[in-house]
Amino acid sequence: MTDSPSRPTLSSDATPKRVGMISLGCPKALVDSERILTQLRLEGYQISPSYNDADVVVVNTCGFIDSAKQESLDAIGEALKENGKVIVTGCMGGDEQQIRAVHPDVLAVSGAHQYEQVMDAVHHYAPATTAHDPYLDLVPPQGVKLTPRHYAYLKISEGCNHRCSFCIIPSLRGDLISRPIGEVLDEAERLVNAGTKELLVISQDTSAYGIDSKFRTGFWQGRPVKTHMQQLCEQLGELGAWVRLHYVYPYPHVDNLMPLMAAGKILPYLDIPFQHAHPEVLRAMKRPANEEKVLERIQRWRREVPDITLRSTFIVGFPGESDAHFDYLLEWLREAQLDRVGCFKYEAVAGAPANALADPVAEEVKQERWERFMQLQQEISSARLQAKVGRTVEVLVDSVDEDGAVGRSSADAPEIDGHVYLDGRRDLQPGQLVTATVVAADEYDLWAE
Repeated sequence: MTDSPSRPTLSSDATPKRVGMISLGCPKALVDSERILTQLRLEGYQISPSYNDADVVVVNTCGFIDSAKQESLDAIGEALKENGKVIVTGCMGGDEQQIRAVHPDVLAVSGAHQYEQVMDAVHHYAPATTAHDPYLDLVPPQGVKLTPRHYAYLKISEGCNHRCSFCIIPSLRGDLISRPIGEVLDEAERLVNAGTKELLVISQDTSAYGIDSKFRTGFWQGRPVKTHMQQLCEQLGELGAWVRLHYVYPYPHVDNLMPLMAAGKILPYLDIPFQHAHPEVLRAMKRPANEEKVLERIQRWRREVPDITLRSTFIVGFPGESDAHFDYLLEWLREAQLDRVGCFKYEAVAGAPANALADPVAEEVKQERWERFMQLQQEISSARLQAKVGRTVEVLVDSVDEDGAVGRSSADAPEIDGHVYLDGRRDLQPGQLVTATVVAADEYDLWAE
């Protein structure tokens, strides 16, 4: 951050200052934006939905891959053009030189989860004109949220201890720092009390929660609770909301979550970023190379929790990936029969060790492998969804229009998975939980009535 101004005194102008926010990137960045907006509201600022009405605009950037960096630079440029007063933060903010080379007129730049620096910049360039009045500036107990009222992201830690060769997250967000378990559970309870029906647990590595504190015992509501993934899920499961786990590494203790899923305490859903299946590629990625044991565990999980949904992401075209490596991945995918899968063509990221690896894969080969991968997964997804026809599912309604309601089942995370269409159900409300029978399916979505 280039400027470190002290906080100014209040202006005599009684009109509250307004701040615009553009939030880019992953759900973890969205939570950072929510924290900034909550603090702004606590200090008496208003939030502007447009450039024209904003006294300053904050752009929370993504810097994970080059295409995301370009999207961030484009967003900064648009904000400068439409408003002119722009504060930049987030993952790409760690490279101030790159941002100022393209946009030298930004007011201030700070890195990921540097909330105090963002607030200092807002105080300097848009000084608060009115003091916070708790009777007028009503901020909900759960804070300002950018998601619909009925679901919310619950971030349990920052940073990551892994050093995957394709990733620069540790250099952007640092090593793992787990939030105190009492603090996490307090936030979760506030959200549920405010009407949240679904908690989406996120971090860079959810399974590693508490490792940095040696699983220190904390306290919540007068009871000792260990800072550990299993104990966290046990407590969240008592709040009466859907609990969905994202970014789960398949550590051995993940097996201990199966009884919680079978009992309906947390959703039977795991988002596990496998990234590849061939041991040689996984080693080059600096990822765990135990794909055979993973297949065994998937089979065991499905025996214990027949309705479990497994989501993952994969990278094709990683440096050194041969035709044989890719064919192995396809065969692994056929055997694993994952429910929800995303696939990305490898993209070099500035600063990532993988850039120095030999035998880069040609772009046309990456494209061809991506298409073959997605075609196979589409067939798998279609067959697994067709098997749900005739079954009864619980649906959380997301939206309602003249055609009916659109929601999600326990198998569907917002934004990244499929939908359940309830045609003609205009009587429903967002956030409502209903039971319906599946009558049709395609490659990604269900229709129910």
